[in-house]
Amino acid sequence: MKQDKNKSRSTIAANKRARFEYHIDERIEAGLSLEGWEVKALREGRVQFSDSYVLFKDNEAFLFGCQINPLPTTASHSKADPLRTRKLLLKRREIDRLAGLVDRKGMTVIPTAMYWSRGRAKVEIAVARGKQLHDKRKTQKDRDWDRQKRRIMKHG
Repeated sequence: MKQDKNKSRSTIAANKRARFEYHIDERIEAGLSLEGWEVKALREGRVQFSDSYVLFKDNEAFLFGCQINPLPTTASHSKADPLRTRKLLLKRREIDRLAGLVDRKGMTVIPTAMYWSRGRAKVEIAVARGKQLHDKRKTQKDRDWDRQKRRIMKHG
């Protein structure tokens, strides 16, 4: 029996700001190296990554700026750091290709969503180009016009 992909995926958080700030070219799923208290906090949805980004160093990928706030019931024997740098789990070929795009073409790698997949926390990262101010204005204008069209079609 074939199972639908979306049934095994439940979203923890989405980076809505990423679509406004960047032209997204490609999306990739990456694993995330977490501690126990972070997994518990993710299950409660205590994550913010609107200002986070991916950095490549020594042939490894790291997620910077992702804030996972600990639960008040977290064990006291370990010090919880909400802004800890977390390692992304990708294959060597993917890391090399993404690092090449960032170095040579001036692209940016940003997280767009965080979700559960078969009991494991995954991050959807995207290769993106930054938008200019006029592109952002056009996006806002198109979004407003679509909203007005829906409103007109609904009532008239």
